[in-house]
Amino acid sequence: QVQLVESGGGLVQAGGSLRLSCAASGLTFSSYYMSWFRQAPGKEREFVAGISWSGENMRSADSVKGRFTISRDNAKNTVYLQMNSLKAEDTAVYYCRADLRFASSATTAGIWGQGTRVTVSS
Repeated sequence: QVQLVESGGGLVQAGGSLRLSCAASGLTFSSYYMSWFRQAPGKEREFVAGISWSGENMRSADSVKGRFTISRDNAKNTVYLQMNSLKAEDTAVYYCRADLRFASSATTAGIWGQGTRVTVSS
C-alpha cells in the first residue's frame, strides 16, 4: 500500500519556524521526485518546493525563496520542509506529493499525502 504521511504542522507565531516531514511507504522512494504543495483557505493548491530523486536539485516558489528549504533522506524514505521566518500568509494545509518527474501543477496526477495544517499567527 502506497502511503505518504505528513507531520510537523501546528500553530506558530509570525517569524517562527517549523519543520514538516513526509514519510513514504510502499514505493521505491528514491525513484520519485518529491514536492510540497499548500492550500490556503479559499485558495487553490499551489506548488511550494520540489526536490529531485537524488536530492541534488531543488526548486521553490518565489514566495518562499530564502525562507523555506526542502531536503530528503532516501535512507529514511522521508522528505522535509524547513520553514523559517514564517508569515501569516504561509497559513495553509501543506501536502507532499510523489511524482515520477517534476511537475509544479497541482492538477498533475501523483501520489498525495493527507496534509498537515500550519497556522501562523500575526
